[in-house]
Amino acid sequence: MSWVTTTIGEHCTVTSSKRFHLSERSSSGIPFYCSKEIIQKCKGEEVNECDYISEDFYNEVAEKYGVPQVGDLLVTTRGTIGIPYLYQISDKFYFADGNLTWIKDFKDTLVPRYLYYWFLSHEGQKKVDAIAKGTAQKAVPIAGIKTLEFKLPPYDIQRHIADILSAHDNLIENNQKQIRLLEEAAQRLYKEWFVDLHFPGYETTSIVDGVPEEWTTGILEDIVVNSGKSVNKESRMDYNYYLPIDCLPKKSLGYVETNDIELAESSLVSFDIGDILFGAMRPYFHKVVIARDKGLTRSTCFVINARIQKMWSFVSMLLFSNATVDYATQISVGTTMPYVRWKDMRNMPVLIPDIGLAEKFDVLIKPMLDKIGIHAKQIIELKQARDCLLPKLMSGEIEV
Repeated sequence: MSWVTTTIGEHCTVTSSKRFHLSERSSSGIPFYCSKEIIQKCKGEEVNECDYISEDFYNEVAEKYGVPQVGDLLVTTRGTIGIPYLYQISDKFYFADGNLTWIKDFKDTLVPRYLYYWFLSHEGQKKVDAIAKGTAQKAVPIAGIKTLEFKLPPYDIQRHIADILSAHDNLIENNQKQIRLLEEAAQRLYKEWFVDLHFPGYETTSIVDGVPEEWTTGILEDIVVNSGKSVNKESRMDYNYYLPIDCLPKKSLGYVETNDIELAESSLVSFDIGDILFGAMRPYFHKVVIARDKGLTRSTCFVINARIQKMWSFVSMLLFSNATVDYATQISVGTTMPYVRWKDMRNMPVLIPDIGLAEKFDVLIKPMLDKIGIHAKQIIELKQARDCLLPKLMSGEIEV
């Protein structure tokens, strides 16, 4: 059987959610997502902040109007448009009308996962963008989604294509989970030793005014150096990759996109292997990564390294901690796009452990951070492989 050209609306229902008023939202209950939260889930990030609706209200809506089911497709249609998300068995949330288009009730002629990957393809993204309306903030009408044309192969081929691409995504998700587990383990140990002060030997260590014996109080600049150096445009090609801070995922110690990134025409600073990159401007506060290669980033990123190598893991986890982002938020300047200046950040108060304890911490933590880097590299390679296969599979260039 040959591939046919058809429209999305021929094979499923394209609709939206019941409209909710602000007064119907609550501080707890069932998560209520907009485009931002769906994009976070698509990236494998945890959704930590969102609105809610009460469970009673959710159940009422479910009975009268229906709620998303496993295999339904949600597509962002306002702001950042055309990002698809397949509703999972572990999901339980509702969503804002106008922000997301809900595609459900698939006929047996269309595999939902196939349509999901079509939206991710260059063709799908281009066609969604073509029907978007507005200038300041683009929006995609439901009627436009219904009439989008795409090539549809026989059902078995759709399923096979989706299986091939899903295998890559499953491996990506597994690596993301491993990164989260390693980060959580490192954070727990940091908190136990350096916040709760339950470090090895604490039972017999004298603590005066909250400072253990042989520890000192100081400021961030006592233990780190901001090592980023300005680089002119002519020297860019001396570096293996560019790293705009806005490509970094929220609060990650190792996930770095390194390929095909177009760097903005802004001032640039260099970083080297093992440098710790810290986002200094909202909305990128406290995005933390460890550089796995030398490269360039925007000057809105601090390039930090430990003054003493044995303190490197302690410094990494200190920068990753909530206390650091809270301090950065407090000292931020500006209104439209708040940012932090190094001359202010360097004065952050720090409780500095003795070198021997920092070295013991490094022995335990550095292998975790190295594993995070390995998983991060695997994610990048898997994404590259998937993105190379995607257009060839969706166009029929590769037979399955």
